[in-house]
Amino acid sequence: MSDVQETTVNPQTLSAKDDAAKTNALIAYGLMVIGLFTGIFWIVGAIWAMVKKADAQGTIFADHYSNITKVFWWGLFLSILGAVLAVFVIGYFIIFAVWIWSIFKIVKGLANLTSNKPYNV
Repeated sequence: MSDVQETTVNPQTLSAKDDAAKTNALIAYGLMVIGLFTGIFWIVGAIWAMVKKADAQGTIFADHYSNITKVFWWGLFLSILGAVLAVFVIGYFIIFAVWIWSIFKIVKGLANLTSNKPYNV
């Protein structure tokens, strides 16, 4: 038996604010998934999350917006570092590692979001 209490919310009990926060987080995650392959949508997804973050305050989905912006800023910083170090072979490994880490964080966020859970369960 586990002492961890699940914070899952029944979809029928979501308030209008919770539902809007979930929808906007889903849009941001979707844009970032597309952005993994195109680049520009990565930025659009992060901006969407930053703009909608205030609307999500007080909902169970608020920490998803923090996750999205952290993944964006760390991914941007480490990708730039990898690009600079691409002169040496290590830069390509950094860029690949950032890509894999970003996929993990986004998939974890999507899994929790679609299960009506906060990011940090």
